[in-house]
Amino acid sequence: MRLLPRRLTLRTRLTILYSGLFFAAGVVLLGVTYGLFVSQLGPSLGTVMLRTDPSGLPGRSELPPPQDEPTRHTYIRTQDGDVLTGPEAMQWLQDQQDALQAAAAESLLVQGGIALLLVGGVASLLGWLVAGRVMAPLREVTATAHRISGAAATDMGLHARIRLEGPDDEVKELADAFDSMVERLDRSFAGQRRFVANASHELRTPLTLGRAMVEMAMHRPEASSDLRTLGADLLALNARHEALIGGLLDLAGAENGPLDRQHVDLADVVEHVADIVTAEAERAGVTVIAETVETITAGDAMLLERLVTNLVENGIRHNQRSGWVRVVTRRDDDQVILEVSNTGASVAAYDIPTLFQPFRRLGGDRLVVDRGNGLGLSIVDAVTRAHDGTVEAQPRAEGGLTVTVRLPAAR
Repeated sequence: MRLLPRRLTLRTRLTILYSGLFFAAGVVLLGVTYGLFVSQLGPSLGTVMLRTDPSGLPGRSELPPPQDEPTRHTYIRTQDGDVLTGPEAMQWLQDQQDALQAAAAESLLVQGGIALLLVGGVASLLGWLVAGRVMAPLREVTATAHRISGAAATDMGLHARIRLEGPDDEVKELADAFDSMVERLDRSFAGQRRFVANASHELRTPLTLGRAMVEMAMHRPEASSDLRTLGADLLALNARHEALIGGLLDLAGAENGPLDRQHVDLADVVEHVADIVTAEAERAGVTVIAETVETITAGDAMLLERLVTNLVENGIRHNQRSGWVRVVTRRDDDQVILEVSNTGASVAAYDIPTLFQPFRRLGGDRLVVDRGNGLGLSIVDAVTRAHDGTVEAQPRAEGGLTVTVRLPAAR
């Protein structure tokens, strides 16, 4: 079991740095003070005592007369009234010096160490508070970055700004640079989506007019069989282009937000979609199997229907005769799960990520006209992210894919 966190925060590291420097300086100060005190204690005490003269000591007549000794002798009267001389006096002096050094060591080192620990604890607490105050602007930058990255709709998240107020220091400079970067990204993404949406709308008008003109020409009484055959081919091509434009609009709408969130039961959506694709499934010789239970999420009903439709149609079109598509809904704690599996050709695991990119098909084929426009799974991914969900695909060992969509359950 891990007792310490995987990584220390910057605030904790700054606090440890402050505290370590404080304790190191305190230990050095105690050591220097003790060394200076001891170095001055011995010489000064010994000099004073060795220069003590017996003339001022009572009872000096009782002392033995000096014989062949220097003019100065050491005479010490203890607190008990005893008068010591010679080696006894020197021993008493040494004992007193040792006792004084021991008392100095206890006072300076032990009691000073305890005081250092107490003051160091207070200094560490103050360092923690000061580091927290210094790090507050950085936490605001981090919170804004998380809010942008976790937003349901990308452009709505990019509208957030830090707008840090305070002194013009390095942290404010970082926050201002972050705001400028997000603003440029916001303008870029917004301009790109407006272009896609406007271009899609503008392209729908000529396609609608072209379909009407082809239908009028085909239904003329004098129209030949060749003209009717050509008209049918043109209508099929026109329908493909309309589906492409519709897919672009769906993709732009899924990424543009905000969503009209309502309680939606995915089981109802799956049953509705299964009815819609029945004719296409019969033409392809594919069986659609729905296994649903009540799975309610909060989201846009139209976008969720487009998500399910794209997955089921993708399973039908990339399948084989006498194959099947199984659609399952279930509840897992605080999530609802939509799982779509199908038979078909084997898919390599390294090809999976490219399938969720716009206009990318398996094998990079862009010429297939009867298997969609290359936006199906891209729209699924965009709709899922807009609903705060995740989508993943796994190849089946027998061939085909299993696509799993996880969305937050409605509260």
